[in-house]
Amino acid sequence: MTSTTLPGGTFKLADDLTLTRMGYGAMQLAGPHVFGPPADHDGALAVLREVVDLGITHIDTSDFYGPHITNQLIKEALHPYPEQLRIVTKVGARRDEKGNWPKALAPDQLRQAIQDNLANLGVDALDVVNLRVGGFDAPTPGSIAEPFSVLAEMQQEGLIKHLGVSTVTAEQVAEAQSIAPVVCVQNFYNIANRQDDSLIDSLAEQGIAYVPYFPLGGFSPLQSDTLSSVAARLGTTPMAVVLAWLLQRSPNILLIPGTSSVEHLRENVAGAGLQLPDDALQELNDIAG
Repeated sequence: MTSTTLPGGTFKLADDLTLTRMGYGAMQLAGPHVFGPPADHDGALAVLREVVDLGITHIDTSDFYGPHITNQLIKEALHPYPEQLRIVTKVGARRDEKGNWPKALAPDQLRQAIQDNLANLGVDALDVVNLRVGGFDAPTPGSIAEPFSVLAEMQQEGLIKHLGVSTVTAEQVAEAQSIAPVVCVQNFYNIANRQDDSLIDSLAEQGIAYVPYFPLGGFSPLQSDTLSSVAARLGTTPMAVVLAWLLQRSPNILLIPGTSSVEHLRENVAGAGLQLPDDALQELNDIAG
């Protein structure tokens, strides 16, 4: 399979940055609760190599997955990286000894995080860095000028090629854009959690990618009789339905479903190619209503 056959095709974020809309989120490659090494080291490497073999050019990661573990796996499996592959990482949090995710937005913490990403991925410059501001599923209001300016400075230093923001409000996106160009926004969004509908449409008009995470609800799995009913009627899985729905929702939406299984990865790619009929789309749209 090549990128031209992947569901959704590609999206151009910048003159030198085009990604397959079907991406891969590497978070689940670390151990339980995204902490420590995976139970199946070779299996994790196999998943990453299958990502490339499928034609996916968009891997989403962070050095605080593990911590460090996921990026080290990516480097072991894929370095030197294929020419078309782009790795999108994020900073703004860290892991403590208990596995919690405290924020890490101070200038020295951000600079160290960039250096850690560079070292563990084995690159001289990072393709895209998202500044994570809020919590797991909701933004934290307030100015992001100071931390985003730190990343903008590192972009000017040549350590970062492109910038994005994660778990942010529309106002924070605008504030970031007043400092440096933003190529993507990564927020919590799915078929039942559609608080970002207007933001997605605004970003689409600007040619900016929107990357939803937790397509099935994440730590609180989405329970929907309607979703289950539509999936059963179409002879597929709820995950396939929500991925297909996201691709059909807006052309600027990029997907980063995660898995630690080669078989599940293939299922996600195939499922996202489902074309939802109009009646199913209407039912699904009504879930959030």
